Amino acid sequence: MDGNHRSNPKCNKTEKKFLRKQIKARHTLLRHEGIETVSCATQSLVVANGGLGNGVSRNQLLPVLEKCGLVDALLMPPNKPYSFVRYKTTEESKKAYVTLNGKEIVDDLGQKIILYLNFVEKVQCKELGLQALPPGLMVVEEVISSEDEKMLLESIDWTEGTDNQNVQKSLKHRRVKHFGFEFHYETNSVDKNKPLPGGLPEICDSILEKWLKEAYIKRKPDQLTINQYEPGHGIPAHIDTHSAFEDEIISLSLGAEIVMDFKHPDGVTVPVMLPRRSLLVMTGESRYLWTHGITPRKFDTVQASESHKVGIIISDIGDLTLSKRGIRTSFTFRKVRQTSCNCIYPSVCDSQRKETPPSFPESDKEASQLEQEYVHRVYEEIAGHFSSTRHTPWPRITQFLKALPSGSIVADIGCGNGKYLGINKELHMIGCDRSQNLVDICRERQFQAFICDALAVPVRSESCDACISIAVIHHFATAERRVAALQELVRLLRPGGKALIYVWAMEQEYNKQKSKYLRGNRNSQGKKEEISSDASVQELLEQMPDMGDQDSACSVPSVSDFWEGGCNSSKVTNSKLPVHTNRTSFHSQDLLVPWHLKGNRGKDKPVEQFGTVGSHDPGPVFHRYYHVFCEGELEAACQTLSNVSILQSYYDQGNWCVILQKL
Repeated sequence: MDGNHRSNPKCNKTEKKFLRKQIKARHTLLRHEGIETVSCATQSLVVANGGLGNGVSRNQLLPVLEKCGLVDALLMPPNKPYSFVRYKTTEESKKAYVTLNGKEIVDDLGQKIILYLNFVEKVQCKELGLQALPPGLMVVEEVISSEDEKMLLESIDWTEGTDNQNVQKSLKHRRVKHFGFEFHYETNSVDKNKPLPGGLPEICDSILEKWLKEAYIKRKPDQLTINQYEPGHGIPAHIDTHSAFEDEIISLSLGAEIVMDFKHPDGVTVPVMLPRRSLLVMTGESRYLWTHGITPRKFDTVQASESHKVGIIISDIGDLTLSKRGIRTSFTFRKVRQTSCNCIYPSVCDSQRKETPPSFPESDKEASQLEQEYVHRVYEEIAGHFSSTRHTPWPRITQFLKALPSGSIVADIGCGNGKYLGINKELHMIGCDRSQNLVDICRERQFQAFICDALAVPVRSESCDACISIAVIHHFATAERRVAALQELVRLLRPGGKALIYVWAMEQEYNKQKSKYLRGNRNSQGKKEEISSDASVQELLEQMPDMGDQDSACSVPSVSDFWEGGCNSSKVTNSKLPVHTNRTSFHSQDLLVPWHLKGNRGKDKPVEQFGTVGSHDPGPVFHRYYHVFCEGELEAACQTLSNVSILQSYYDQGNWCVILQKL
C-alpha cells in the first residue's frame, strides 16, 4: 500500500480500517513523542508497535525488516513501543512500507502485534549520554565456577518445616531465607542481640575465604539473605539501612542474569547488568547514597553485542535488544554493624538524624497538632515549589467538571494552586485552602479563593451544585477526622449535588499495572507528583496493554474494618510514623512522605532530617503526613454519611476515587 492510497475513496473496508490505524499511529507519535512523519518516501521509517517497550526484540524485528532490503541501521529506544529503521536506498524503504504495513508478528510473550510504518525525514532519538558506574560499585564476572553454582543452588532447601528458624518467609514477589541474623522487613533491620542458630551455611565458608584472599571483599560477612526471583518479579528500590550493616554489601547472582537499577537522589538512573555467577560489591557512595532495585518485568533491555555482557547498559539505541529473564537466586552477604554509622551522607543516615519522627496520634488534639506541623506548616514552606509541579489537570477530574451544567456553583475544597478553578469557564467556581501562600497564588491567577480549614468551610449549607476534593482527605490523621471532612463536603451540596473525591491509594500496583508514581520519571528534578492520574503514553494502538480505570465491583467492607486495622499494612499505633522512600510501594497506611525543596524557600526555619532517603542537595527536606487508603476504605467512609448515594468508585493511577450524590 503506497502513499497514493491514503485518500483513495475506493479502498475496501479492510484497507480503510488499516488506514485509520496508520493515521492514528502517526498522530499519536506526533502528539506524545514529537515524531513527525512525512508523506514522501525517504530512507527512514518509524515502525509503530515494533519496539522494546511492547515486547519486540531486535532479533525478532530485524529479520522481518531485512526481507525488504539491506538495513543500514535499526534503532530501538529503551522502553518505547516503536523503533526506527534506515535502509540503504529509498526503493528498499518503499518496499518495506508496502510489504510490512499491517503485517502481524508475534512478540516474545506470544502476543500478536501489528506493525504500522510511516516515513520520517530523519531519526529522532534522544541519547542518554555516557554513564559511569556509581562510585564504590564493582561487578566481578565468573566469580565462581558452574560446579559451585550448582552446589549452592542445590544446598537451598525451600521445603523445610516451620520448626526451622531459617525457613523461607512468605513475601509477595519472591522466596527468601535468612542465615546468621533474620532480616525484619517491617523495620528494614536485624535484631543484633538475637543471632540465628548455626550461623552462615558451611558451604559458603570456602567461597568467602577465596573472595577475601582475592581482595574482592575486606571483611567476612555474618548475615546472609537468599532471594529467589521468578521472571516478572523484582524488589523495590531501597538503601540498606545504615545502622544495621557495615559499609560492604555483596550479592552473588545465580541461575540467571538480571539488570539492576541504581538511582542517585538527583534522579539519575544507571542500569547495571549482573551476569550469571557474577559478584556485585557495593561500598561507599553506591552503598550509602544510591538506591538499588530490580524492576518487575519478564524481559530486560540489554546490549545486543556479545562483547558487552556486564556493567552499564549503555544508551546506544543501535545496540539494544530484549533478554528474557530466567529464575535468579541471589546470595546477599552483609556484616551486621555493632556501632552507630558515621558515614558522610547524614541526609540518608538513620544513625545521624537530628530528630525522631512523630508518633501516631491517639487523640483528636494530637491529630490536629500533627496536621499543623506536618501538613499545614509544610505546605506554607513549599508552596512555590509545590505549585510549579502542579500544572497538568488530571483527565477524569476535567471530565467531571466539564460534564456539569452551565452555571453550576462548584467549590474546590483544598484547591492548592487553583489548577482546576479555570477548567470550565461555564461554571462559577470558588476555591479554598489552608495555605495562605497557595491561596495567594490562586489570587495572582485571578481565581476566587480564600483561606479556611476543610473541616469548617465558611460557605452556606446546600449552596453548591458540586464539590471536588482532590488529594486532601488523606492529610487528616484519624478516621474520625477524615469522615468529618467528607461530611463537610456533603453539607455544602444541595440535594442532587455531586462531589468528586480523590485520595492516595495504598495499592500503587493494581491489576498488575504500576501507578505513574511507581513508574516515576527517572530524570525528573522536583516533579514529584505523588498523586497522579495524568494519562501516560502506554500504547500506540490496540495491541498495547490496556491501562484503563477500574470501577470497583467488589463488596465494600465496613468502615470499622479499616479503623480496626483491617487493611494489609503495618500498624503504627503507639509507634513512630515511618518515613516513606519516594517512588516505592507503601508498607504502612500512616506515614511521612519527604519533599525535597528546590530553590529559595524564603524563610529561615530549622528542618527535620529524619528521612530515610534524602538528597545531597543543600535544599531542605520537609515531611508531609499521609494516610493512604486501602481498596474499599473510601467507599466505607462515605457509607457512614447520611443522605448520600455513591454513584461511582474507581481506581485512577494510584488513587482511589468516589463520585457521590446528596439525596
